Amino acid sequence: MPSEPLVLGFDTSAAHCAAALLCGDKVLAVRAIEMKRGQAEHLVPLLQEVLSEAGKTVDDLDAIGVGIGPGNFTGIRIAVSTARGLALSLGIDAIGVSTFEALSYGDDSPHIAAVPAPRDQVYALGPGDDEPRLVAADGDFNLPMCFPPAPAQLAKNIARIAATRIGAAHPRPAPLYVKPADAAPPRDPAPVILP
Repeated sequence: MPSEPLVLGFDTSAAHCAAALLCGDKVLAVRAIEMKRGQAEHLVPLLQEVLSEAGKTVDDLDAIGVGIGPGNFTGIRIAVSTARGLALSLGIDAIGVSTFEALSYGDDSPHIAAVPAPRDQVYALGPGDDEPRLVAADGDFNLPMCFPPAPAQLAKNIARIAATRIGAAHPRPAPLYVKPADAAPPRDPAPVILP
């Protein structure tokens, strides 16, 4: 691995599809598309565009950083499975980075990291908290709330954090869900299949 690792960071945990390619601290390419749906269809082409813009291919990568949420249930699964599949096929690290870490990157002031959630709520993680929690967005907080930056900046932060973890022991990326999915299995019994 060169002294300046080439890291691809991406995120689909909210209404966007974003990716950034960094070599050391230098941003080689970054793209972000706002979208409510369609991340599964747009993510891989977006990653290819970012790599092509920098004159690189997946074979040049030293690591992949991926946003693990919290956020959109399906979006997180899309990004995490793509990162794990690419990393496995390339024999490189896939490093999960929570949205809390990415939004707090470079901000040493005391704050509550907050990610928008459905129904006027936020996923919140304060200093000293072991686990994030789902709370009302208009609740009483003793510290200022810090929300995620624009998707392109979020992807850059994910790549920067991942670069610091290359070669270190870390678990495979896994979705960070603070609450169960809103969808539930059907209550009706499964249909009988006739021979």
